[in-house]
Amino acid sequence: MQDAHNVIIRPVVSEKSFDLMEQNKYTFEVAKGVSKEEIKQAIKELFGVDVVKVNTMSVSGKPKRLRGPKGYTRTWKKAIVTLAEGDSIEIFGNN
Repeated sequence: MQDAHNVIIRPVVSEKSFDLMEQNKYTFEVAKGVSKEEIKQAIKELFGVDVVKVNTMSVSGKPKRLRGPKGYTRTWKKAIVTLAEGDSIEIFGNN
C-alpha cells in the first residue's frame, strides 16, 4: 500500500461537496491508480474515522482553447467517502 498522503491528494471544494457533508459524505481527489480499499485505509489513517462506503469516479478533462490549438484540462479521480454515524472530518473548520 502507498503512503496515505500519496493516496489522498486534496479535498474537493464545491457547493455539492459541502451539501454532501450534511449527509456525512466527504469528497476527495485521489491518486489515479488506487483502489477503494486503499482509499478507505488512507482516510482511516489520516483522520481516525470509520469508513462505511467509498464511491470512486474518473473525471474527464474538459476541452479548452487559448489562442492556439485546442487542448484539454487534466483528468483526475474523485472519491466520495461515507463515514459511520457519529464520525466527522473537520475540513476548513466545519463540523
